Amino acid sequence: MSEQTIVGAALLGILEGLTEFIPVSSTGHILLAGHFMGFESTGKAFEVLIQLGAILAILTVYFARLRNMLVTLPSSIATQNLVLGILIAFLPAAVIGALAHSFIKEVLFESPILICIMLVLGGFVLLWVDRWAVNPKYTDITRYPTSVYFGIGLFQCLAMIPGTSRSGSTIVGALLLGADKRSAAEFSFFLAMPTMAGAFAYDLYKNRDILSVSDLPIIATGFICAFIAAVLVVRKLLDFVSKRGYAMFAWWRIIVGALGLIGLLVWG
Repeated sequence: MSEQTIVGAALLGILEGLTEFIPVSSTGHILLAGHFMGFESTGKAFEVLIQLGAILAILTVYFARLRNMLVTLPSSIATQNLVLGILIAFLPAAVIGALAHSFIKEVLFESPILICIMLVLGGFVLLWVDRWAVNPKYTDITRYPTSVYFGIGLFQCLAMIPGTSRSGSTIVGALLLGADKRSAAEFSFFLAMPTMAGAFAYDLYKNRDILSVSDLPIIATGFICAFIAAVLVVRKLLDFVSKRGYAMFAWWRIIVGALGLIGLLVWG
């Protein structure tokens, strides 16, 4: 294992943390960056396993609220509704992700052109939704109807195509179903916890026979860097989107996708 590999893992970990909770596709970014850097991980496990760092970032930032939810769960209808809503939204991705795991990792993860196209297309969708002038029906994530929770879960399944973005698909879904921008981003945070934890556990299980001790320093480096970067993003994102919306992230997607396509055409 070379020093260059560790540096590459650190850079990709930082990229994961910075992009996981904004609607630009963290997986698409690290797969594209890894492609141009020549970074190869065992079974493409690194790209999934370092997401645990981002999960712990949410747990750190939201610790007080999560603890309060745990305490009030037996008696609070609002907390019960939110927990049930998260489980409902999580189910579609859990089922489809398990059934399509091999296709996602062996086909979709290996297609940088597809990633670039989805980044660009997703950027235009985000621009359109951000400018969509509709008065939101829902501003409190504990009061979403069951149909909205389930609908957001269906939208999350689109993120199995790398370049689409898990946070982007859930936020767009929530906005289209009547949520305001702040609560859409907040629910995306909460839904990320079971979704990413499930993806981590399932991918670790599927790759248990090919991962070795030599992979641990690379994964640990990416994990730590992802955690630090994600903490910074989670602390600031809700206030940012409340004031400025998602247009900046839409243009980010379009520019990165276009540059990626140019890079693929020039360097292959």
